[in-house]
Amino acid sequence: MPARNAIGPCLLAGLLACQAAPAEDAPTMAAPVRWTPPALATDQYESSPTLSPDGHELFFFRADRQFDNYRLLHSRCEDGRWSAPKEPAFAAAPGVLETDPAFSPDGQRLYYGSARHNGEDLDIWKVEREADGAWGAPQRLPEPVNSPHTELLPRELPDGRLLFGSDRPGGPGGRDLFMATPLADGQWRVEPLPAPVNSPADEYEADLSRDGKVIVVVANRGERSHLYVYDRVGEDWRDRGQVPARADVFQVGPLLSPDGKRLLFAQAEGADSGELFLVDLHPGADPSWPPACPAADH
Repeated sequence: MPARNAIGPCLLAGLLACQAAPAEDAPTMAAPVRWTPPALATDQYESSPTLSPDGHELFFFRADRQFDNYRLLHSRCEDGRWSAPKEPAFAAAPGVLETDPAFSPDGQRLYYGSARHNGEDLDIWKVEREADGAWGAPQRLPEPVNSPHTELLPRELPDGRLLFGSDRPGGPGGRDLFMATPLADGQWRVEPLPAPVNSPADEYEADLSRDGKVIVVVANRGERSHLYVYDRVGEDWRDRGQVPARADVFQVGPLLSPDGKRLLFAQAEGADSGELFLVDLHPGADPSWPPACPAADH
């Protein structure tokens, strides 16, 4: 099974996680509110949303109540509402785990995790838009972006680099965050992110703001995984503290707004469901993000 499944049983235990102390002058983060559009909500677990740049398309993945059996889903803003989610045409056969979709900044590529390569671990794949707007054939990214280990939540940055999590060796913890840089000869250079973003604990998902000044990290530094915010100060990262989400359940699938001041993520809602939540990380966040479907339709 992919390494991601190892987070399930321990994270669902009823113990409280350790809380990170924010800097004294850190901006106040608001309490999260449920955001999931009604067409997307089920008694299963919806997670890891990604929105097209025009706000008309939404990809996410749905897991079962045990946070397993991940499948990609796609919804469109049509006639003022989000359509009923469907698996995209490029999805793998039923039974193959597929997860963590992410649009490129220009909306011309979609990255995601898939176990279709060998059925044992999640690798990073991508699909490209064709001239007619349809998605092309899936392509597995080469080594060393992929590895014999699990890769999670790929995020293409505006400069072409790729941020992702992996349980491969080479970082300070069991799972860590890595940055893949494309080189002129077509190869990639992959390096772990520095401390304190990576630590001897488990960091395995992250999203970086477009200006590179804010990063939100999913890390298990206690009994379960929570969201941690860091601000870039010069060449260093400064710990702002933990997102004020529920302490008794885990959070995953972070997606930052373009200005880096708002965050979508997933956490449990009720006994059997996971839903998408929205939180303001900084006063003055753009209230038009994420776009409402009627607004996106005009």
